[in-house]
Amino acid sequence: MPAASTRIFPAGQIGASGAADRSGGPSWARTANPFRLKLGDNLTSAWKPYLSSASSDWSKSALLDTTIVSGQSNNNRRATTCRVEVCNRTYGNNGWLGIASISVTGGVHISSGTVKLNDTYFNTAQYNTPSWRQLVTCQEVGHTFGLNHQDENFDNPNLGTCMDYTSNPDAAPNNLHPNQHDYDQLAAIYSHLDSSTTVGQSTTAREVGNSKASWGTRVARSGKGSDVYVRDFGNGDKVITFVVWAR
Repeated sequence: MPAASTRIFPAGQIGASGAADRSGGPSWARTANPFRLKLGDNLTSAWKPYLSSASSDWSKSALLDTTIVSGQSNNNRRATTCRVEVCNRTYGNNGWLGIASISVTGGVHISSGTVKLNDTYFNTAQYNTPSWRQLVTCQEVGHTFGLNHQDENFDNPNLGTCMDYTSNPDAAPNNLHPNQHDYDQLAAIYSHLDSSTTVGQSTTAREVGNSKASWGTRVARSGKGSDVYVRDFGNGDKVITFVVWAR
């Protein structure tokens, strides 16, 4: 059994549940399904195939259609409202392999997302493999839809989903793609409609930096592998950052 649902966040710490948000956490607001979410490609050529695969995988959900577009973050890797920016570079020996941040407005709805993949570690022998690159890309993009992890134990058998932590992404069943449970959770999050939308509309996007000091308060931790932070800007505006640490 999964140790944690992909749609449940620490109670009272990240999301606010209600009629407009049945996930127990934040979600993109939209007035129709399926909704199309742009993934901004700010990646070097080595990373592009993994974003393409992740986009194709997540778009198998009946309620979500991702499309890859040219990135708008330039060298600053900044968030762009109404979409997700996906970036890579050598962010330094700061401990993290990948992070995903989502800007939340009104306490409930996602207005932007960023994914950052740290080449400082992906250029090492341990992580410079197609499987590790695919796993982390798929997982971090999944967080920008409001999904959490299915399981956070690195050392137990794989669940066959990129939303599962693992020490060996290739072990059967491999953890390189979403599984049916992930699609079921997307359906639970997005089966309702909203009276307004944060997809394709100009909204406020708060941002955080690349260091732990900028992420706010740690609200969840699983061993030494992952953390979730929330930086609260007040008035329901916050940034939630999911961190996967290099081991």
